[in-house]
Amino acid sequence: MSTAMPETIPYDEALNLFEPVFGLEVHVEMGTNSKMFCSCPTAFGGEPNTQVCPVCLGLPGSMPVVNRIAVESTIRIGLALNCTIAEWCRFARKNYFYPDMPKDYQISQYDEPLCSNGYLDVTVATAEGPKVVRVEIERVHMEEDTGKLTHTGGATGRIHGADYSLVDYNRAGIPLIEIVTKPVAGAGHLVADVAKAYVAELRDLMRALGVSDVRMEEGSLRCDVNLSLNRPGSPMGTRSETKNVNSLRSVERAVRSEVERQSALLTAGGRVVQETRHFHEDIGRSTSGRSKEQAEDYRYFPEPDLVPIAPSAAWIDELRSTLPELPSAKRSRLEAEWGITPFELATVVNAGALDLVEETIEAGVESAAARKWWTGELLRTANEQGVELADLPVTPAHIARVEALVADGSLNDKLARQVFEGVIAGEGDVDEVIASRGLAVVSDDTALLAAIDEALVAQPDVAEKIRSGKVQAAGAIVGAVMKSTRGQADAAKVRALLLNRLGVTDA
Repeated sequence: MSTAMPETIPYDEALNLFEPVFGLEVHVEMGTNSKMFCSCPTAFGGEPNTQVCPVCLGLPGSMPVVNRIAVESTIRIGLALNCTIAEWCRFARKNYFYPDMPKDYQISQYDEPLCSNGYLDVTVATAEGPKVVRVEIERVHMEEDTGKLTHTGGATGRIHGADYSLVDYNRAGIPLIEIVTKPVAGAGHLVADVAKAYVAELRDLMRALGVSDVRMEEGSLRCDVNLSLNRPGSPMGTRSETKNVNSLRSVERAVRSEVERQSALLTAGGRVVQETRHFHEDIGRSTSGRSKEQAEDYRYFPEPDLVPIAPSAAWIDELRSTLPELPSAKRSRLEAEWGITPFELATVVNAGALDLVEETIEAGVESAAARKWWTGELLRTANEQGVELADLPVTPAHIARVEALVADGSLNDKLARQVFEGVIAGEGDVDEVIASRGLAVVSDDTALLAAIDEALVAQPDVAEKIRSGKVQAAGAIVGAVMKSTRGQADAAKVRALLLNRLGVTDA
């Protein structure tokens, strides 16, 4: 008789048995022009090891200097997250040996973060309507990013089994902030949705503040997902830490997969090991990394080469005055301006389309039409391709042009969808796709009447039904004309011409 443990238990079934607790550690690369402690450039995509200097390479005798813009950006983030800003804090050395950090230590903050004890409210959709969940923030601290390792050879792309590893220090020293939540309990079946909504809200907040481009696919926003399960009324369980999750969809999937994996272990009488795990985008699952059952001693001590930071009240107030309209306030304003319900707004937000819809409306498109395209056809395409809406090559200007052509009768909705297909396929802009695919609406009366006559000849019995007063039978002829014109006729115009041809008045 087999004693093998089941690999997973379905998500909803698992959450009927266990209570989840999650925490997120989000790393955000600052969008500064230079690195945290030196003047090296931070542009993404440079040739490996060309954006380095003695400071970020940790050469003997080099001295770090704090990037003022990075400090200001961190304070602004802390204020936007309702944090307390420290009156005095300092950097610390986090000592460890790993080749992505050439100094053998990372300059970070330990027990004295710049920002602490904040919160961020997020909204998730439920069957009863939108629900607001408060996620409490433990700390926001500054540090420098590490270099990038590429493990070559082997089947996994990871260090185990690789033939050799390459390191690019261009990223080493880029200003990085880490936003750490307190444990979030009570989310129940919404746990994966809350985690995803939190990262999405945080990304929108960073973008609104202008402190980072938060491109998850480029690693400028990365998330570690901590999750544990416990029986109702029992203490919090052992957590796992899924590292470097790099898309909103993957945050949700990482939470779901851990709920399903841990619940199967616990139900079968096993135990969850405290460890790091690696998430695999292709299969939506994680695999074991390294054990964290024993606390690691990074031998933190105050960084001797940097003076403490003591932001004055006047400086903090000055930075507070630079805060833009925050995403939550913006949503409330747009809901009123667009005249839509909270549910309709939640649909736009959950699609990641808020800014795109706003920009499309600013380009002259009606609110309903802008929402229709971004949360309908284009969202479906983005989901099929596994990308974010903003990564599609369709722009608000494209939608404005299509809507203008629909309004003047040059396109109908069916043809408009084909236009967007062509734009997404890289066939050019709207007018180029229309020309190359021959998508303009057939509006010439002579051509339409010829198509109508052809359909009437093919279906003489339908013509008699229409003449006898059964006007609804006109749909068969209109359908035939639409087919013969490849959907490029205006159906309403075809119907009007047909009834006039037969001398019938529409009832």
